[in-house]
Amino acid sequence: MKLHEQYYVEKAKVEKLIAKKNQKSDFYNGIYDRYTDPVLTREHIPVEWRYDVNPETNPYFMERLGVNAVFNSGAIELNGKYYLIARVEGNDRKSFFGIAESDSPVDGFRFWDYPVLLDDICPEETNVYDMRLTKHADGWIYGVFCSESKDTKSSDLSAAVAAAGIVRTKDLKHWERLDNLKTLHSPQQRNVVLHPEFIHGKYAFYTRPMDDFIDTGSGGGIGFGLCEDIEHAVIDEEIITSKRKYHTITEAKNGAGAVPIKTDRGWIHIAHGVRNTAAGLRYVIYAFATALDDPSKVIAEPSGMLIGPRDWERVGDVSNVVFTNGAIEKDGNVYIYYAASDTRLHVASTTVDKLVDYVFSTPADPGRSVLCVQQRCDLIRKNLEYINKCKEEE
Repeated sequence: MKLHEQYYVEKAKVEKLIAKKNQKSDFYNGIYDRYTDPVLTREHIPVEWRYDVNPETNPYFMERLGVNAVFNSGAIELNGKYYLIARVEGNDRKSFFGIAESDSPVDGFRFWDYPVLLDDICPEETNVYDMRLTKHADGWIYGVFCSESKDTKSSDLSAAVAAAGIVRTKDLKHWERLDNLKTLHSPQQRNVVLHPEFIHGKYAFYTRPMDDFIDTGSGGGIGFGLCEDIEHAVIDEEIITSKRKYHTITEAKNGAGAVPIKTDRGWIHIAHGVRNTAAGLRYVIYAFATALDDPSKVIAEPSGMLIGPRDWERVGDVSNVVFTNGAIEKDGNVYIYYAASDTRLHVASTTVDKLVDYVFSTPADPGRSVLCVQQRCDLIRKNLEYINKCKEEE
């Protein structure tokens, strides 16, 4: 018995990619750092996931189960190690979850031997994706993800129904599937995030109320709701936190991204906003803060986007998109994992202090061009006055 010689060639490619050190790029805005390389791509996928390595059954060493993309990833730090639960999309368009582990938050991620096999409790479920990981105060790690099924009430073959699936684990290896989240006043849900603490003794969720699979419809923005029982989660009332607004980055839709980060001034949220353009939908990442004593209440929302697609990040299966569903805070440092154009996964690094300064000190959007120009003129005037004073003192 022997392995096909091409196995060693492909294996070496994966190992070389994992071993490559990621460097900060020359991008600068004072808020966060970008890195030159993605942290995960389809080239990181183990050879054993894609090929039959037996020459007798695969004499040409053909890829039997190809992978198209690795992107939208939940993220968590445990015992000094960093874990990404990435959305892996096969060539068959079905998505599943793969866990990659590293000692570093910016490179060296290696997929575990097997992808996550969820309990098959939803016979109608066709696709799963975009898991958010929450370390909850109750001691469990929860994963909340999109569970997609065919809309059997529609004759449109592409019509689908989205629900929020829920699993929990202690070690990322053994997963217990719970009932899908039910929201009594929203037919569909996507981009749902579980808050890490109890609110009034209840589990709290950030939701995205939807009338159908694609549109947010009457949803209006990122929702917030409470439920008593996480094993059979039902939300009977949703209120809107970060609202969709005309002629902003959230005009078409918006949704919760990473699990909010607790700071001494409020909960920092890293979310996504979508606007329509002549070239299609454009997804960007933005940030806002909610009150510590009331996580449904927005207390700061800086103008515009935090992260937008740049350069070759714009290119991919769904171009002009950045999207996050995972961030890790460790010792005051923050790592935001964001996908570019539904194809690959990147990281941006910052600190809690910088995020707080950005969210609470950056001006809000005044809503009209004339006011935005005035806002910018005020900044320019202030800067020129300060520059002149500095020159006078030289």
